[in-house]
Amino acid sequence: MHEIAGWLKKLGLEQYAQLFAENGIDFSVLPDLTEQDLEKLGVLLGHRRKMLRAIAELEARTSFDKAALESARADDIERRHLTVMFCDLVGSTALSARLDPEDLRTVVKAYHRCCAELIVKSGGFVAKYMGDGVLAYYGYPEAHEEDAERAVRAGLAVIEAVAKLDTDAKSALRVRVGIATGLVVVGERLGEGVSQEQAVVGETPNLAARLQALAQPDTVMIDGTTHRLLGDLFEYRALGNEIVKGFDHPVPVWHVIGVSGLDSRFEALRTTTTALVGREEEIELLMRRWQQVKGGDGCVVLISGEPGVGKSRVCQAIFERLSSDPHTRLRYFCSPHHQNSAFYPIITQLELAAGIRREDLVEQRLDKLEAVLAQAIREPRDAAPLLAALLSIPTRERYPSLNLSPQKQKEKTLKALLAQIEGLATRQPVMMLVEDAHWMDPTSRESYHHRSCALPTSTADNHLSARVYAAVGRPSSCDVA
Repeated sequence: MHEIAGWLKKLGLEQYAQLFAENGIDFSVLPDLTEQDLEKLGVLLGHRRKMLRAIAELEARTSFDKAALESARADDIERRHLTVMFCDLVGSTALSARLDPEDLRTVVKAYHRCCAELIVKSGGFVAKYMGDGVLAYYGYPEAHEEDAERAVRAGLAVIEAVAKLDTDAKSALRVRVGIATGLVVVGERLGEGVSQEQAVVGETPNLAARLQALAQPDTVMIDGTTHRLLGDLFEYRALGNEIVKGFDHPVPVWHVIGVSGLDSRFEALRTTTTALVGREEEIELLMRRWQQVKGGDGCVVLISGEPGVGKSRVCQAIFERLSSDPHTRLRYFCSPHHQNSAFYPIITQLELAAGIRREDLVEQRLDKLEAVLAQAIREPRDAAPLLAALLSIPTRERYPSLNLSPQKQKEKTLKALLAQIEGLATRQPVMMLVEDAHWMDPTSRESYHHRSCALPTSTADNHLSARVYAAVGRPSSCDVA
C-alpha cells in the first residue's frame, strides 16, 4: 500500500492514504474507481477530479503489453538493437500562452492518448511522456523482424491522426517525429511502483530526439541505420549530412515522404539477389504445373515455410524462367499492417496495374482504371463504378450512382473482380502470386473463393508464412495441387 501512498503524495493528496488503505484500494483496483466511489469515501469534489485525471494517465501509460514488461527482470542488463521514436507537439509554448492550464492539460492528454494508441497498436512500447514529447521503443520489450518499419509507419500515422484531433486548441495540432536505430544497453529499472521505467543507455535515444528537433512540422526524420533497414519500402528525400549537437561527426538524415509504390516487400528490402541453391526440385515442380496450365488446366500451389527460408526467392526464380513465355502476371501482397483492411491486396494490385499515383487527379484515376479494365472486360464502364468505389475514387458525374445495399455492392464487386480474371484468362494463361497469404484479410480471402481458386484453409491459422502460386489456364478450371 506504500505505492498508493506515494502516488497520492505526488498528487498532493496524501491525506487520503489512510482512507485508501482502510478500504483495500491498491493499484490493481484504481482503474475501476468511479466518481461515485470516491464521493462515497468522502473525497472532496476537486480532489475527485484530480484523482480521476491521474488514474486516466496511468491507464494510458500501462496500456502496453503488461505481461511482457513483468517478464523482464529488474536486475537484467542486456544489449538490444532498438529503433527509438521521439514525437513532439509543435507550438506547445504558444498553446500554453493562450489556453487555460486545465484546457492545455486536456489537449496534451488527447495528444498523448492518440500517440500511445497508435504506438501500441503497431507493436511499440511507450517508454516515457516528457512534457509534450513521447518517447517510444521498437524492439523492447518484444522484438519484431520489422521494428524499423513499424516505427516509421507509426510515425506517419501519428502525424495524420493528431492533425484530426478535435481539441480545445481550436486549430489542428502538428507534430514532429524523429526515429533512430542502434545498439543500446537496457539496464536496471529506475523509480518505484508504476512510475518505474527501464533505463536505456546509448546514443540512439539522443539521436532520435535530435532528429525530431531538426524535423519540420508534420514530417518524419530518420537516421542512416533506419534508412538501410527500410530499403525501398518508403519514399525518401535525402537531406545530406547534418551537424547534430552532441555527435562528433555529421549524421546522414532522410525525410520520409510516404509509403513507396513498390509492390513487393522482397524487392523493396533486397537490392541484390544471390544465386538460388538447392531448390531445383521445387522449381521443377512449379514448372511442371505451369506446363499443365498452358495445356488448359488451372492449378494452385501453396508454398509454406518459416520466414526467411526462401519462398519469395523461389517465386522470383520462376518469374525469371517465364520472362519470355507469354502470360499475364498478377501479384497480390498481403500485409501484417492491413489484416483488417478489406480487399487490401486487391486494391493495391489494381492501383499498381493501372499505374495510379497519389498525385493523380480524379479524372486521371478513372481513366487509368478504365484502361486496365479494358484489357480484360468488354464493357469496362459496367465494372468501373464498382471498382472505383473499391479504390475510393469519386465517380462524380461519369457513372450513374450505384444505389446498392452494402451486401449487394459487395456481391457485384466480387463478380466484377472475377470477370476481370476470366477476361484475362481467355486471352492467355494467367499467373497469380499471393505473397504472405497468412496475413490476408477475410474479405480478400472470400474473393479468392469466388474466383474458384479456394485457398487452403490452413493458411489462415498457420504460424508458417505462405505464398500461393495460382495459375489459371481457362476460367472454368482450377484445382489444388
